[in-house]
Amino acid sequence: MHLDDADSLISTAHALADAARVSTLAHFRTRALSLQNKSGDGFDPVTQADREAEASMRGLLAELRPDDGILGEELDDIAGATGLTWVIDPIDGTRGYMCGTPTWGVLIALSDETGPRLGIIDQPYIGERFVGGLGQASLTGPDGVRPLETRAPRPLSEACLFSTFPEVGTPAEARAFAELSAHVRLTRYGMDCYAYALIALGQIDLVVEAGLHPYDIQAPIAVIEAAGGVVTDWQGGPAHQGGRVLAAANPQIHAEALAILSAAGD
Repeated sequence: MHLDDADSLISTAHALADAARVSTLAHFRTRALSLQNKSGDGFDPVTQADREAEASMRGLLAELRPDDGILGEELDDIAGATGLTWVIDPIDGTRGYMCGTPTWGVLIALSDETGPRLGIIDQPYIGERFVGGLGQASLTGPDGVRPLETRAPRPLSEACLFSTFPEVGTPAEARAFAELSAHVRLTRYGMDCYAYALIALGQIDLVVEAGLHPYDIQAPIAVIEAAGGVVTDWQGGPAHQGGRVLAAANPQIHAEALAILSAAGD
């Protein structure tokens, strides 16, 4: 990636987020929202807003960056020729979206072979856009623009921990999470990608999840790392391919949480 391209790439990422705002807001909190269940033995909803938002972003990329790759949740992957891939999740938190909560978001990442280099977590309904990477670390929202900076170190016993689902993952993963939860001050659930944004904003300390896909985590990685945080898997390795994820406000609290999760084993 050439640094001279940074402004153009950032502009493209914002254009994608702008397009997704139109599609997602058109259906949010409407009584006519159409949805389907993608899972044969559970509940994995997809709405017309998911499909329209991803289609609009892909259409823009076909115009603006036709040689880049695309990895998205709802449509087939596209191999690129530039070494860059746009990793997009049109609605992260579809369950929340269909229920009318404002904690879902649009995730956009630009990645190379090493992982995400730029990320956007966008919440269209409340108008907040978190951007990280390529020299960016900012929140633009109703109160204007402010820099992103994660929380300073504090003891694990004073930490605030988030996860989307109380069951977390497999029974073994749930036990590991419960062990970590027993060491923190407060555990909360159900925020989807917005919890990662709160780490970057300096509001919380930890997010722990399992069973993620690359499009769930690559944008949050870029935003959190740009704000000073750390994101790894439960063994301290790269997390951009998904799976088990530990996101932390700083290296110190990351190390404390990692010691508990990694010791829990499989």
